Amino acid sequence: MTLSHPGVAPSGDPVARCRRLLAPALREAVSILHPWGAGMAAFTLGWSDVEGRPHEREGGKGLRPAIAMLSAEAAGGSAEAALPAAVAVELVHAFSLVHDDIIDHDERRRHRDALWKAYGVGPALLTGDALLALAVRQLAGLPDAMRYLSDALVALVQGQTSDMAFENRPWHGQNEVTVAEYTEMAAGKTGALLGAAAAAGVALGGAPHLAERMWGMGRDLGIAFQIADDVLGIWGDPQVTGKPVHGDLRREKKTLPVLAALASGGTAARELAAALAEGAGDEDAARQAARLIEDAGGRAVAEELAERHLSAALSVVDACLPDAADLRTVLASVVNRLH
Repeated sequence: MTLSHPGVAPSGDPVARCRRLLAPALREAVSILHPWGAGMAAFTLGWSDVEGRPHEREGGKGLRPAIAMLSAEAAGGSAEAALPAAVAVELVHAFSLVHDDIIDHDERRRHRDALWKAYGVGPALLTGDALLALAVRQLAGLPDAMRYLSDALVALVQGQTSDMAFENRPWHGQNEVTVAEYTEMAAGKTGALLGAAAAAGVALGGAPHLAERMWGMGRDLGIAFQIADDVLGIWGDPQVTGKPVHGDLRREKKTLPVLAALASGGTAARELAAALAEGAGDEDAARQAARLIEDAGGRAVAEELAERHLSAALSVVDACLPDAADLRTVLASVVNRLH
């Protein structure tokens, strides 16, 4: 898959620039926590190791706060104007990862122990709750931005619930998970927070009339992002992703490449259905399933669909924010990481 999105004119590294603005504001937000909670928050945000010693490795990439700040700039405001939204979406993202790792029993996150593995389930749940509370506190006095964060939280929980419920449904047959259902799940689970970042960003940047369209842009972007994650979850390098290879297959998660492969109807699809019915709990079975998914066209369909949703997101940016080269660069990176 080759991306060719005209009009992207990078100016240095916009995410790194936004991350430098975000860092002190994020640390200030976390500083009010109980020292024990602040230590666990620092661990999950990548600032320290499990013993509390300063940690050299970065935490997250900072995509969501960058979208908030770059959206504000593209709307004619300053990146600093969107800092409350940037901090809020980063805290919500961190909260969601803490809880996701518990739900999925994932022991590794960003090349080291997940928070629950390092400190225990109870402390990890409490830390996730604290991060969520801090996020809401950031936007308490900014109703235009808070509206979108509130909507994102509801959509995120709905999407995560659907994702979990999919695991109890059959791979094929009367109650199989459809691509349309998957798309709606991804728009909520992943897209809502991206939409909140963009919508709150333009609102705080002085263009609240663009917020609804940017909210929809984020939902399309989230679908592309989630599909890219699905592809990397099967074929990605664990040294890059920080997660075990074939983890989604072993948990029988209904990801887009699998759903597309099963829907293709060919020989490889039938062999895949039989293999999944037997289970892909061990590495050999998971490796065989991954090969059949690719043979059935699941990977190609997933990459094409990710590209399509990314293009839809970029078309909204072009219409709403014609001077958004840095924002465009960051959005394109969502799918570019597949290369």
